[in-house]
Amino acid sequence: MTAEVWITGIGLVSSLGEGAGPHLAALAEPGFQPVLDRESFAPFTIHPLPALPFETQMPRRDLRQMETWQRLGVFAAGLALDSAAAKPLAAEIDLMVAAGGGERDVALDEAIFTEITAVPPAERPAWLNQRIAGGLRPTLFLAQLPNLLAGSITIVHGVARSSRTLMGMELAGADALRLGLSRVAHGASQMTLVGASLNPARWDELMTYGTAGLNLAGDWQPVAQRPASGGFCLGGLGCFLLLEAADHARARGVTPFARLAHVGTGMARREAEDTAAASAATLFEKLRDRLRPGAAVLSAASGVDPADEAGFLASTGAGPARYSADLLGHGVEASFPAAVALAALQAQAGLAPQTLVSGFGAYRGEALAMVEAV
Repeated sequence: MTAEVWITGIGLVSSLGEGAGPHLAALAEPGFQPVLDRESFAPFTIHPLPALPFETQMPRRDLRQMETWQRLGVFAAGLALDSAAAKPLAAEIDLMVAAGGGERDVALDEAIFTEITAVPPAERPAWLNQRIAGGLRPTLFLAQLPNLLAGSITIVHGVARSSRTLMGMELAGADALRLGLSRVAHGASQMTLVGASLNPARWDELMTYGTAGLNLAGDWQPVAQRPASGGFCLGGLGCFLLLEAADHARARGVTPFARLAHVGTGMARREAEDTAAASAATLFEKLRDRLRPGAAVLSAASGVDPADEAGFLASTGAGPARYSADLLGHGVEASFPAAVALAALQAQAGLAPQTLVSGFGAYRGEALAMVEAV
C-alpha cells in the first residue's frame, strides 16, 4: 500500500518574480507576454532574473560564498520550506537536487586564454594549475561540483536527513521528482524537498548550448510556433517543492497546494525507432484511466523539435497544451519541477482541478506527471 503524497511547499522564482502571485497571474492571462532580454547576450535571448532579496533566506556570510545559481537554489528552497511552515522540521526532511555543473569565472577564463600564449608549451600544464589555483577562490572552485548546491541548502536551512544529487539535463529534474514521490509514497520519507535552479545570464552557459545548436536562432517565438529545428530560450529559474505524506501533513495542520499523483520518466534514443513520442506514449498508459475529461495540459518541453511532443499530446485526447517555457523560459534541470509547481498553483487556485504535465528534453528524456486538487 502506498501513501497519498501532497505538495505542501512551493518555492518558485523566475523572470516573473517570486512566489505564487505573479505566476498565477501569468497562467490566468491568455495573451501573456514574457519578460525577455534580447540585448545583454545577443544574439541569444533569455528570460532574465529580477533583483531578488537573497539575504532574506540566507546570511550574508553564506551569500558571499555562492554564485548566482547556488543563491537562487538556496533561496527557492527556503521559500518552499516557508510556504509549508516546515523550517522547524528541517532536520527531518530529505533532499533531492537536480543540478548542472556550476558556474565558471569567465573573466579568469579570458585572462588565462590571453596569458597562456606567452608561456612556453612545456611549461603550460604547471602554469595552468598554478594560475587556476591562485585565481579562483576555493568556494568558486568548489562551485563546479553540483553537490555543493545540496550542501549549501543543508548548511543554510538545516535540511539534513539525507541528500541526493542528480545530473542529466531535463531528465534529472523529472527523475528527482519521481524518486522523491516514490520515497514518500512508500514510507521511506515523510517529507522530501525536491528542486533545481538555473542562472542563464552567463556566456559560458549560453555558449555550451549554442555549440550544440540548442539555442533558438532568431527572435523569441512561442514554443508551439517554433520551426521544426526548434531551440530554447533559457530562463532564470529556481524551483523547489516539498513533497509530504498526506497523513503527516494532516497531523501538523498543513493545507496542501495539490496532490502529486504520479511521475513517470523515460529515455528514448531519438535517433532510432524508439522515438520520444513512443516513449511518452508508454508512460501515458499508466495514466490513461486516471485522466479526466477537460483536464489541463502543461508542457515543460524545451522547445527543441516541438512537433514530436505535440503529436504525442494530440494522441492522448487531452486538451490543448500550455507551455511553461513560454512563461518562464527553459530552465533545463529546473523545467519539469517548475511546470509541476505551476500545475499545483493552478489546482489550489481552482483554475485546473487536474493537470497532465509533460516534458520532452532537448537531447533525451521524457516525463509525465499528474497533479490534482485535494
